[in-house]
Amino acid sequence: MSYSLCLPRYSIGTDCYNEIPYFARFYGNKVVVIGGVTAMSKAKQAILDGIAGSKLEILDFIPYGGNSTYENGDKLIANENVKNADIIFGVGGGRACDTCKYVADKLDKPLFTFPTVGSNCAAVTAISVIYNTDGSLREYYYPKLADHTFINSAIIADSPYELLWAGIGDALSKECEAVFSSRGDKLTHTPLMGVQLSRICTEPLLTYGAAALESCKAKQASEALEQTVLDIIISTGLVSNMVSKLPDYYYNSSLAHIVYYGSAVTEKGDKHLHGEIVSLGVLCLLTYDKQYELRDRIMEFNHKIGLPVCFDDIEVDESEFAKMLDFAAKTTEWKCRDKSITAEDYIKAMKEQNAAGRKLKSGL
Repeated sequence: MSYSLCLPRYSIGTDCYNEIPYFARFYGNKVVVIGGVTAMSKAKQAILDGIAGSKLEILDFIPYGGNSTYENGDKLIANENVKNADIIFGVGGGRACDTCKYVADKLDKPLFTFPTVGSNCAAVTAISVIYNTDGSLREYYYPKLADHTFINSAIIADSPYELLWAGIGDALSKECEAVFSSRGDKLTHTPLMGVQLSRICTEPLLTYGAAALESCKAKQASEALEQTVLDIIISTGLVSNMVSKLPDYYYNSSLAHIVYYGSAVTEKGDKHLHGEIVSLGVLCLLTYDKQYELRDRIMEFNHKIGLPVCFDDIEVDESEFAKMLDFAAKTTEWKCRDKSITAEDYIKAMKEQNAAGRKLKSGL
């Protein structure tokens, strides 16, 4: 029996697209660019400038379809320019990258990813979140890893503030969930390394996150922005690739994401961003685990940058908690939890966090 672990390769900086020809030199010359319409419009000239004078030829710029569905992916797979390309460039946010990972996997083609927002680690992970055509979650698909990721910090600095803000909230979950969900298990090399790497995911966000958001407001790349984006995209992505191997183990997400999945069945919660809701879930997890010192530190940080500290902030009422847990029971996160965790006990922790967040906001 054997297994392989492929780790992300990446370039970062305001001029990192100049490295494209070097990293593409073994893969061929014909390129198709697939991504979000807005994302491609922002990255197009920088990509063209980056490959100028090289042997690379772009066959087409193609919108990915607006959501990471099998239907959108299959349309791209049938596209003649996609079929004829040697390399696929995936440009945009998480759903664009997830779609391109599916397409590249099915066609067995090299993939370069170009994240244009600092909202998630999809550009470097070996997982695609697949949705139904109605927008509901369908399943996880496990594709090949991107062959290289190019993180242009100038483009990310020009991205919507709210997406970086929510990306910080989502990344705050990685250490807390990986350490919590793996506790008590005998960890072999790969998950052990992943869990240990997760322990460097929280501190950079607390150190650089607020300044990174100021850089995003100013549309200027900075050291704080790059350190934050490296945490959101690379650090959490490395962890994800090492701690997810179903049915053997799954430590990638846990009780913080339960709050997010449960919000889908509330009256107004699903109007809020993924990372925004997850950041509140982090506080609920830490409250459940009685890690109050870390909980309070993250709660103060959330409050400082405007992330939620109580359920009022995501327009969810305590009367909806039971319905949230009933729905979340269908998720991988709940099925893989320690079975000593009951819905009733977690609802108590959610209520306790709600009270703590309200108290902080009131200044008492």
